[in-house]
Amino acid sequence: MAKRLETDPKGHAWALLLTAHAALVERVAAALAAAGLPPLEWYDVLWELEKADAGRLRMHDLARRVVLSRSNLTRLADRLADESFIVREACPEDRRGAYCVITPAGRALRKRMWPVYREAVDARFSRHVSEREAAAMSDALERVLRADRTAPPAPISAAARGRKRSGG
Repeated sequence: MAKRLETDPKGHAWALLLTAHAALVERVAAALAAAGLPPLEWYDVLWELEKADAGRLRMHDLARRVVLSRSNLTRLADRLADESFIVREACPEDRRGAYCVITPAGRALRKRMWPVYREAVDARFSRHVSEREAAAMSDALERVLRADRTAPPAPISAAARGRKRSGG
């Protein structure tokens, strides 16, 4: 018999991870808004581009790094381009593809957002975990991500589909 989520340590950790993520992202986004800065998603896109070689990434690579669907990233990239924080460049090896490239204005905006972002993360996360706990969390989450990137999508069993409908 399967363990109920409430008594399963791994299920409990999963639920806490999701809840903590949602709460903390909401707090960071609120801090940025209170400071009159753009949304957190803007920061995420600009940071990924800033870290990338030559400040540019293919759209599908950027979408994967910021965990957005391709259509959501396209709309976000349009807004960032309209504000001159990124430009799009044609991809010579794939005529249908495009690169997003961070501009100097995009780098400057990301740098203005960073102190607010850092302060919110420090206040809501970093102060509450030790270096050792952070290293353990990082190790566990990196293992999960590595496994996920190499595994094919898992089919959902008939039993799991039935539980999903009945609420567990």
